[in-house]
Amino acid sequence: MEIKDIHRLFLECKSVSIDTRKIESNSMFVAIKGERFDANTFAKEALEKGASYVIIDNKHYYIDERTILTEDSLGTLQELSRFHREYLKLPIIALTGSNGKTTTKELVNVVLSKRYEVKATVGNLNNHIGVPLTLLSFNNETEIGIVEMGANHQKEIEFLCTIARPDFGYITNFGKAHLEGFGGFEGVIKGKSEMYAYLSDNKKIAFVNLDDAIQVEKTEGIECYTFGTKTNETNVVIDSAKADPFVSIKTQGIEITSHLIGIYNANNINAAVTIGNYFKVDINAIKEAIENYTPENNRSQLLKKNTNDIILDAYNANPSSMTVALENFMQLGIPKKVAILGDMFELGDESLEEHKNIVVLALKDENTQFYFIGKDFYTNRIEKENMLFFETFDGLANELTEHKIADATVLIKGSRGMALERSLEFLP
Repeated sequence: MEIKDIHRLFLECKSVSIDTRKIESNSMFVAIKGERFDANTFAKEALEKGASYVIIDNKHYYIDERTILTEDSLGTLQELSRFHREYLKLPIIALTGSNGKTTTKELVNVVLSKRYEVKATVGNLNNHIGVPLTLLSFNNETEIGIVEMGANHQKEIEFLCTIARPDFGYITNFGKAHLEGFGGFEGVIKGKSEMYAYLSDNKKIAFVNLDDAIQVEKTEGIECYTFGTKTNETNVVIDSAKADPFVSIKTQGIEITSHLIGIYNANNINAAVTIGNYFKVDINAIKEAIENYTPENNRSQLLKKNTNDIILDAYNANPSSMTVALENFMQLGIPKKVAILGDMFELGDESLEEHKNIVVLALKDENTQFYFIGKDFYTNRIEKENMLFFETFDGLANELTEHKIADATVLIKGSRGMALERSLEFLP
């Protein structure tokens, strides 16, 4: 069956799914093989739960005329999403970067939604499976699509761009994330810049932060729409940005105060303002959208738990995001501060050195009590009164059980695999 025929059947359906636990009535189920399972075995179950069609790549699981047999289910999903993207012909904004891409995506979404019907990546569906699913969630009512793209190795962004074919692109920053897969920091720059290569080759537009020297260098020769705080030679001038503790910026004579913690979130806000400006969203509507946005999912959330104020930023961490979060926290002028910091993953040969750098940074702050958790932080342990190191989370849990934290502002940050939000139950 040709992809145009599969697409015709897809248009008859309400949605597409790869998980039988989330099957909707009148959906299309795509059986994708995983490392530990073969989703072809769930094709019959998908039909029984209400799917109208199933796409499989193993003829032994063919059921009836509702079964679409292909050579490669994943490849078919990707090709179907590419075909659907061309069918809709709507403007698509692609976002990637080492830090802040999900927050930026959500901010851009709420800003553009003030004027348009917008659909964006849900959660972190930003890889070779998530991007196709995102594209297939767009429909004839969608006026602008926002596609988040994640990557941990070379050529991944390039491939995702060939599927989504964005008209606009924005890279939040280039940081020390996924160093192992990218082959070091220069590899990160090269890998993320694959988006710029696509925009250049296809004469599309890049949104650019002129305060970022790497963005400026890598977008030379590309049509750009810019913002910045250090020059007036931009399309959108950001007059000021501060965090106390919530981030606020001033532009076009209007101050916008967010519910985001940490000055490192200022550029995420600036990008949303700039993209909204490009799409002619009124500045007052932009202000309202950003000021009403509240972060969730353990991303820079400010929580109150009894006597403690908690900055929960436990969704992810890498040396760049850990450094800016810690620097921001250290400069807060509050009397009692506690930092609970967990290991950063996927750093390869540079892992021990990068964890050591965070410990060295913490040495500059005598007024914060630090708890470091994880094998790499523990390997870099030192003897200092305001620093405690634990190889496992259980060690931290025992410490917090025996010595309660009260009347403090607490920063919690670590890689997703550390699941440091667990520490909340040990904070009275």
